[in-house]
Amino acid sequence: MSSEKTYRIGQIVPSSNVTMETEIPAIFRARESILPERFTFHSSRMRMKKVTKEELEAMDAMSLKCAVELSDARVDVMGYACLVAIMSMGNGYHCVSEKNLHAETVANGAPTPIITSAGALVSGLQTLKAKKISIITPYMRPLTDLVVGYLEHQGFTVIDSIALEIPDNLEVAAQNPMNLLEISERLNIAGADVVVASACVQMPSLAAVDPLQQKLGLPVTSAAVSTTYEMMKALGIERKSTLGGELLSGKY
Repeated sequence: MSSEKTYRIGQIVPSSNVTMETEIPAIFRARESILPERFTFHSSRMRMKKVTKEELEAMDAMSLKCAVELSDARVDVMGYACLVAIMSMGNGYHCVSEKNLHAETVANGAPTPIITSAGALVSGLQTLKAKKISIITPYMRPLTDLVVGYLEHQGFTVIDSIALEIPDNLEVAAQNPMNLLEISERLNIAGADVVVASACVQMPSLAAVDPLQQKLGLPVTSAAVSTTYEMMKALGIERKSTLGGELLSGKY
């Protein structure tokens, strides 16, 4: 009989998000093909349909309830799967959110490591030693500018950003990730250390990360890839998969 350890991966997910529950498991499943650990996946949802600052702020208030529900399942790590909801709450808010969510799990008798996709992207870029970055987002331009400002407040220089300006969250999820190969041709990457293929956990990008990295000759990451990396780090397991570009190559 196999003695591989099985970890429970929890996600706090916007009600209209269908991508984090596909991309993050896909990365972990790919990891299972080369390493012994096994994973199960568990979610709690918070209402959000339109990607507007008002809806994002209202949704964020529901995250504490979701953290309690997931801690009832005694998950081993918990991810907050909405980058722009965190960033729309003000610079550095991922630290506040992670602290508040963790406190809920402690109060419920199940202290759980908390990863926010916003904090994970920041940490992932730091791990890749990025100073200058170029990013693609599905957001309207004002929200994209907010994300740019948040990342610059964290010490990065954003050379260029593309805003696809898709307000409906289900339409964001319906995007073909391979379109990013063409979209990237409009992105200024001169001097960039890293390209963020999707600064959004709802816009699919996983299938394009490795091909885009090969095409551009630069490390390519995404909010979902960075979140998975930070989850593996929190679990104390090797941060490696057969998907996910440079960050999950096993070098870090």
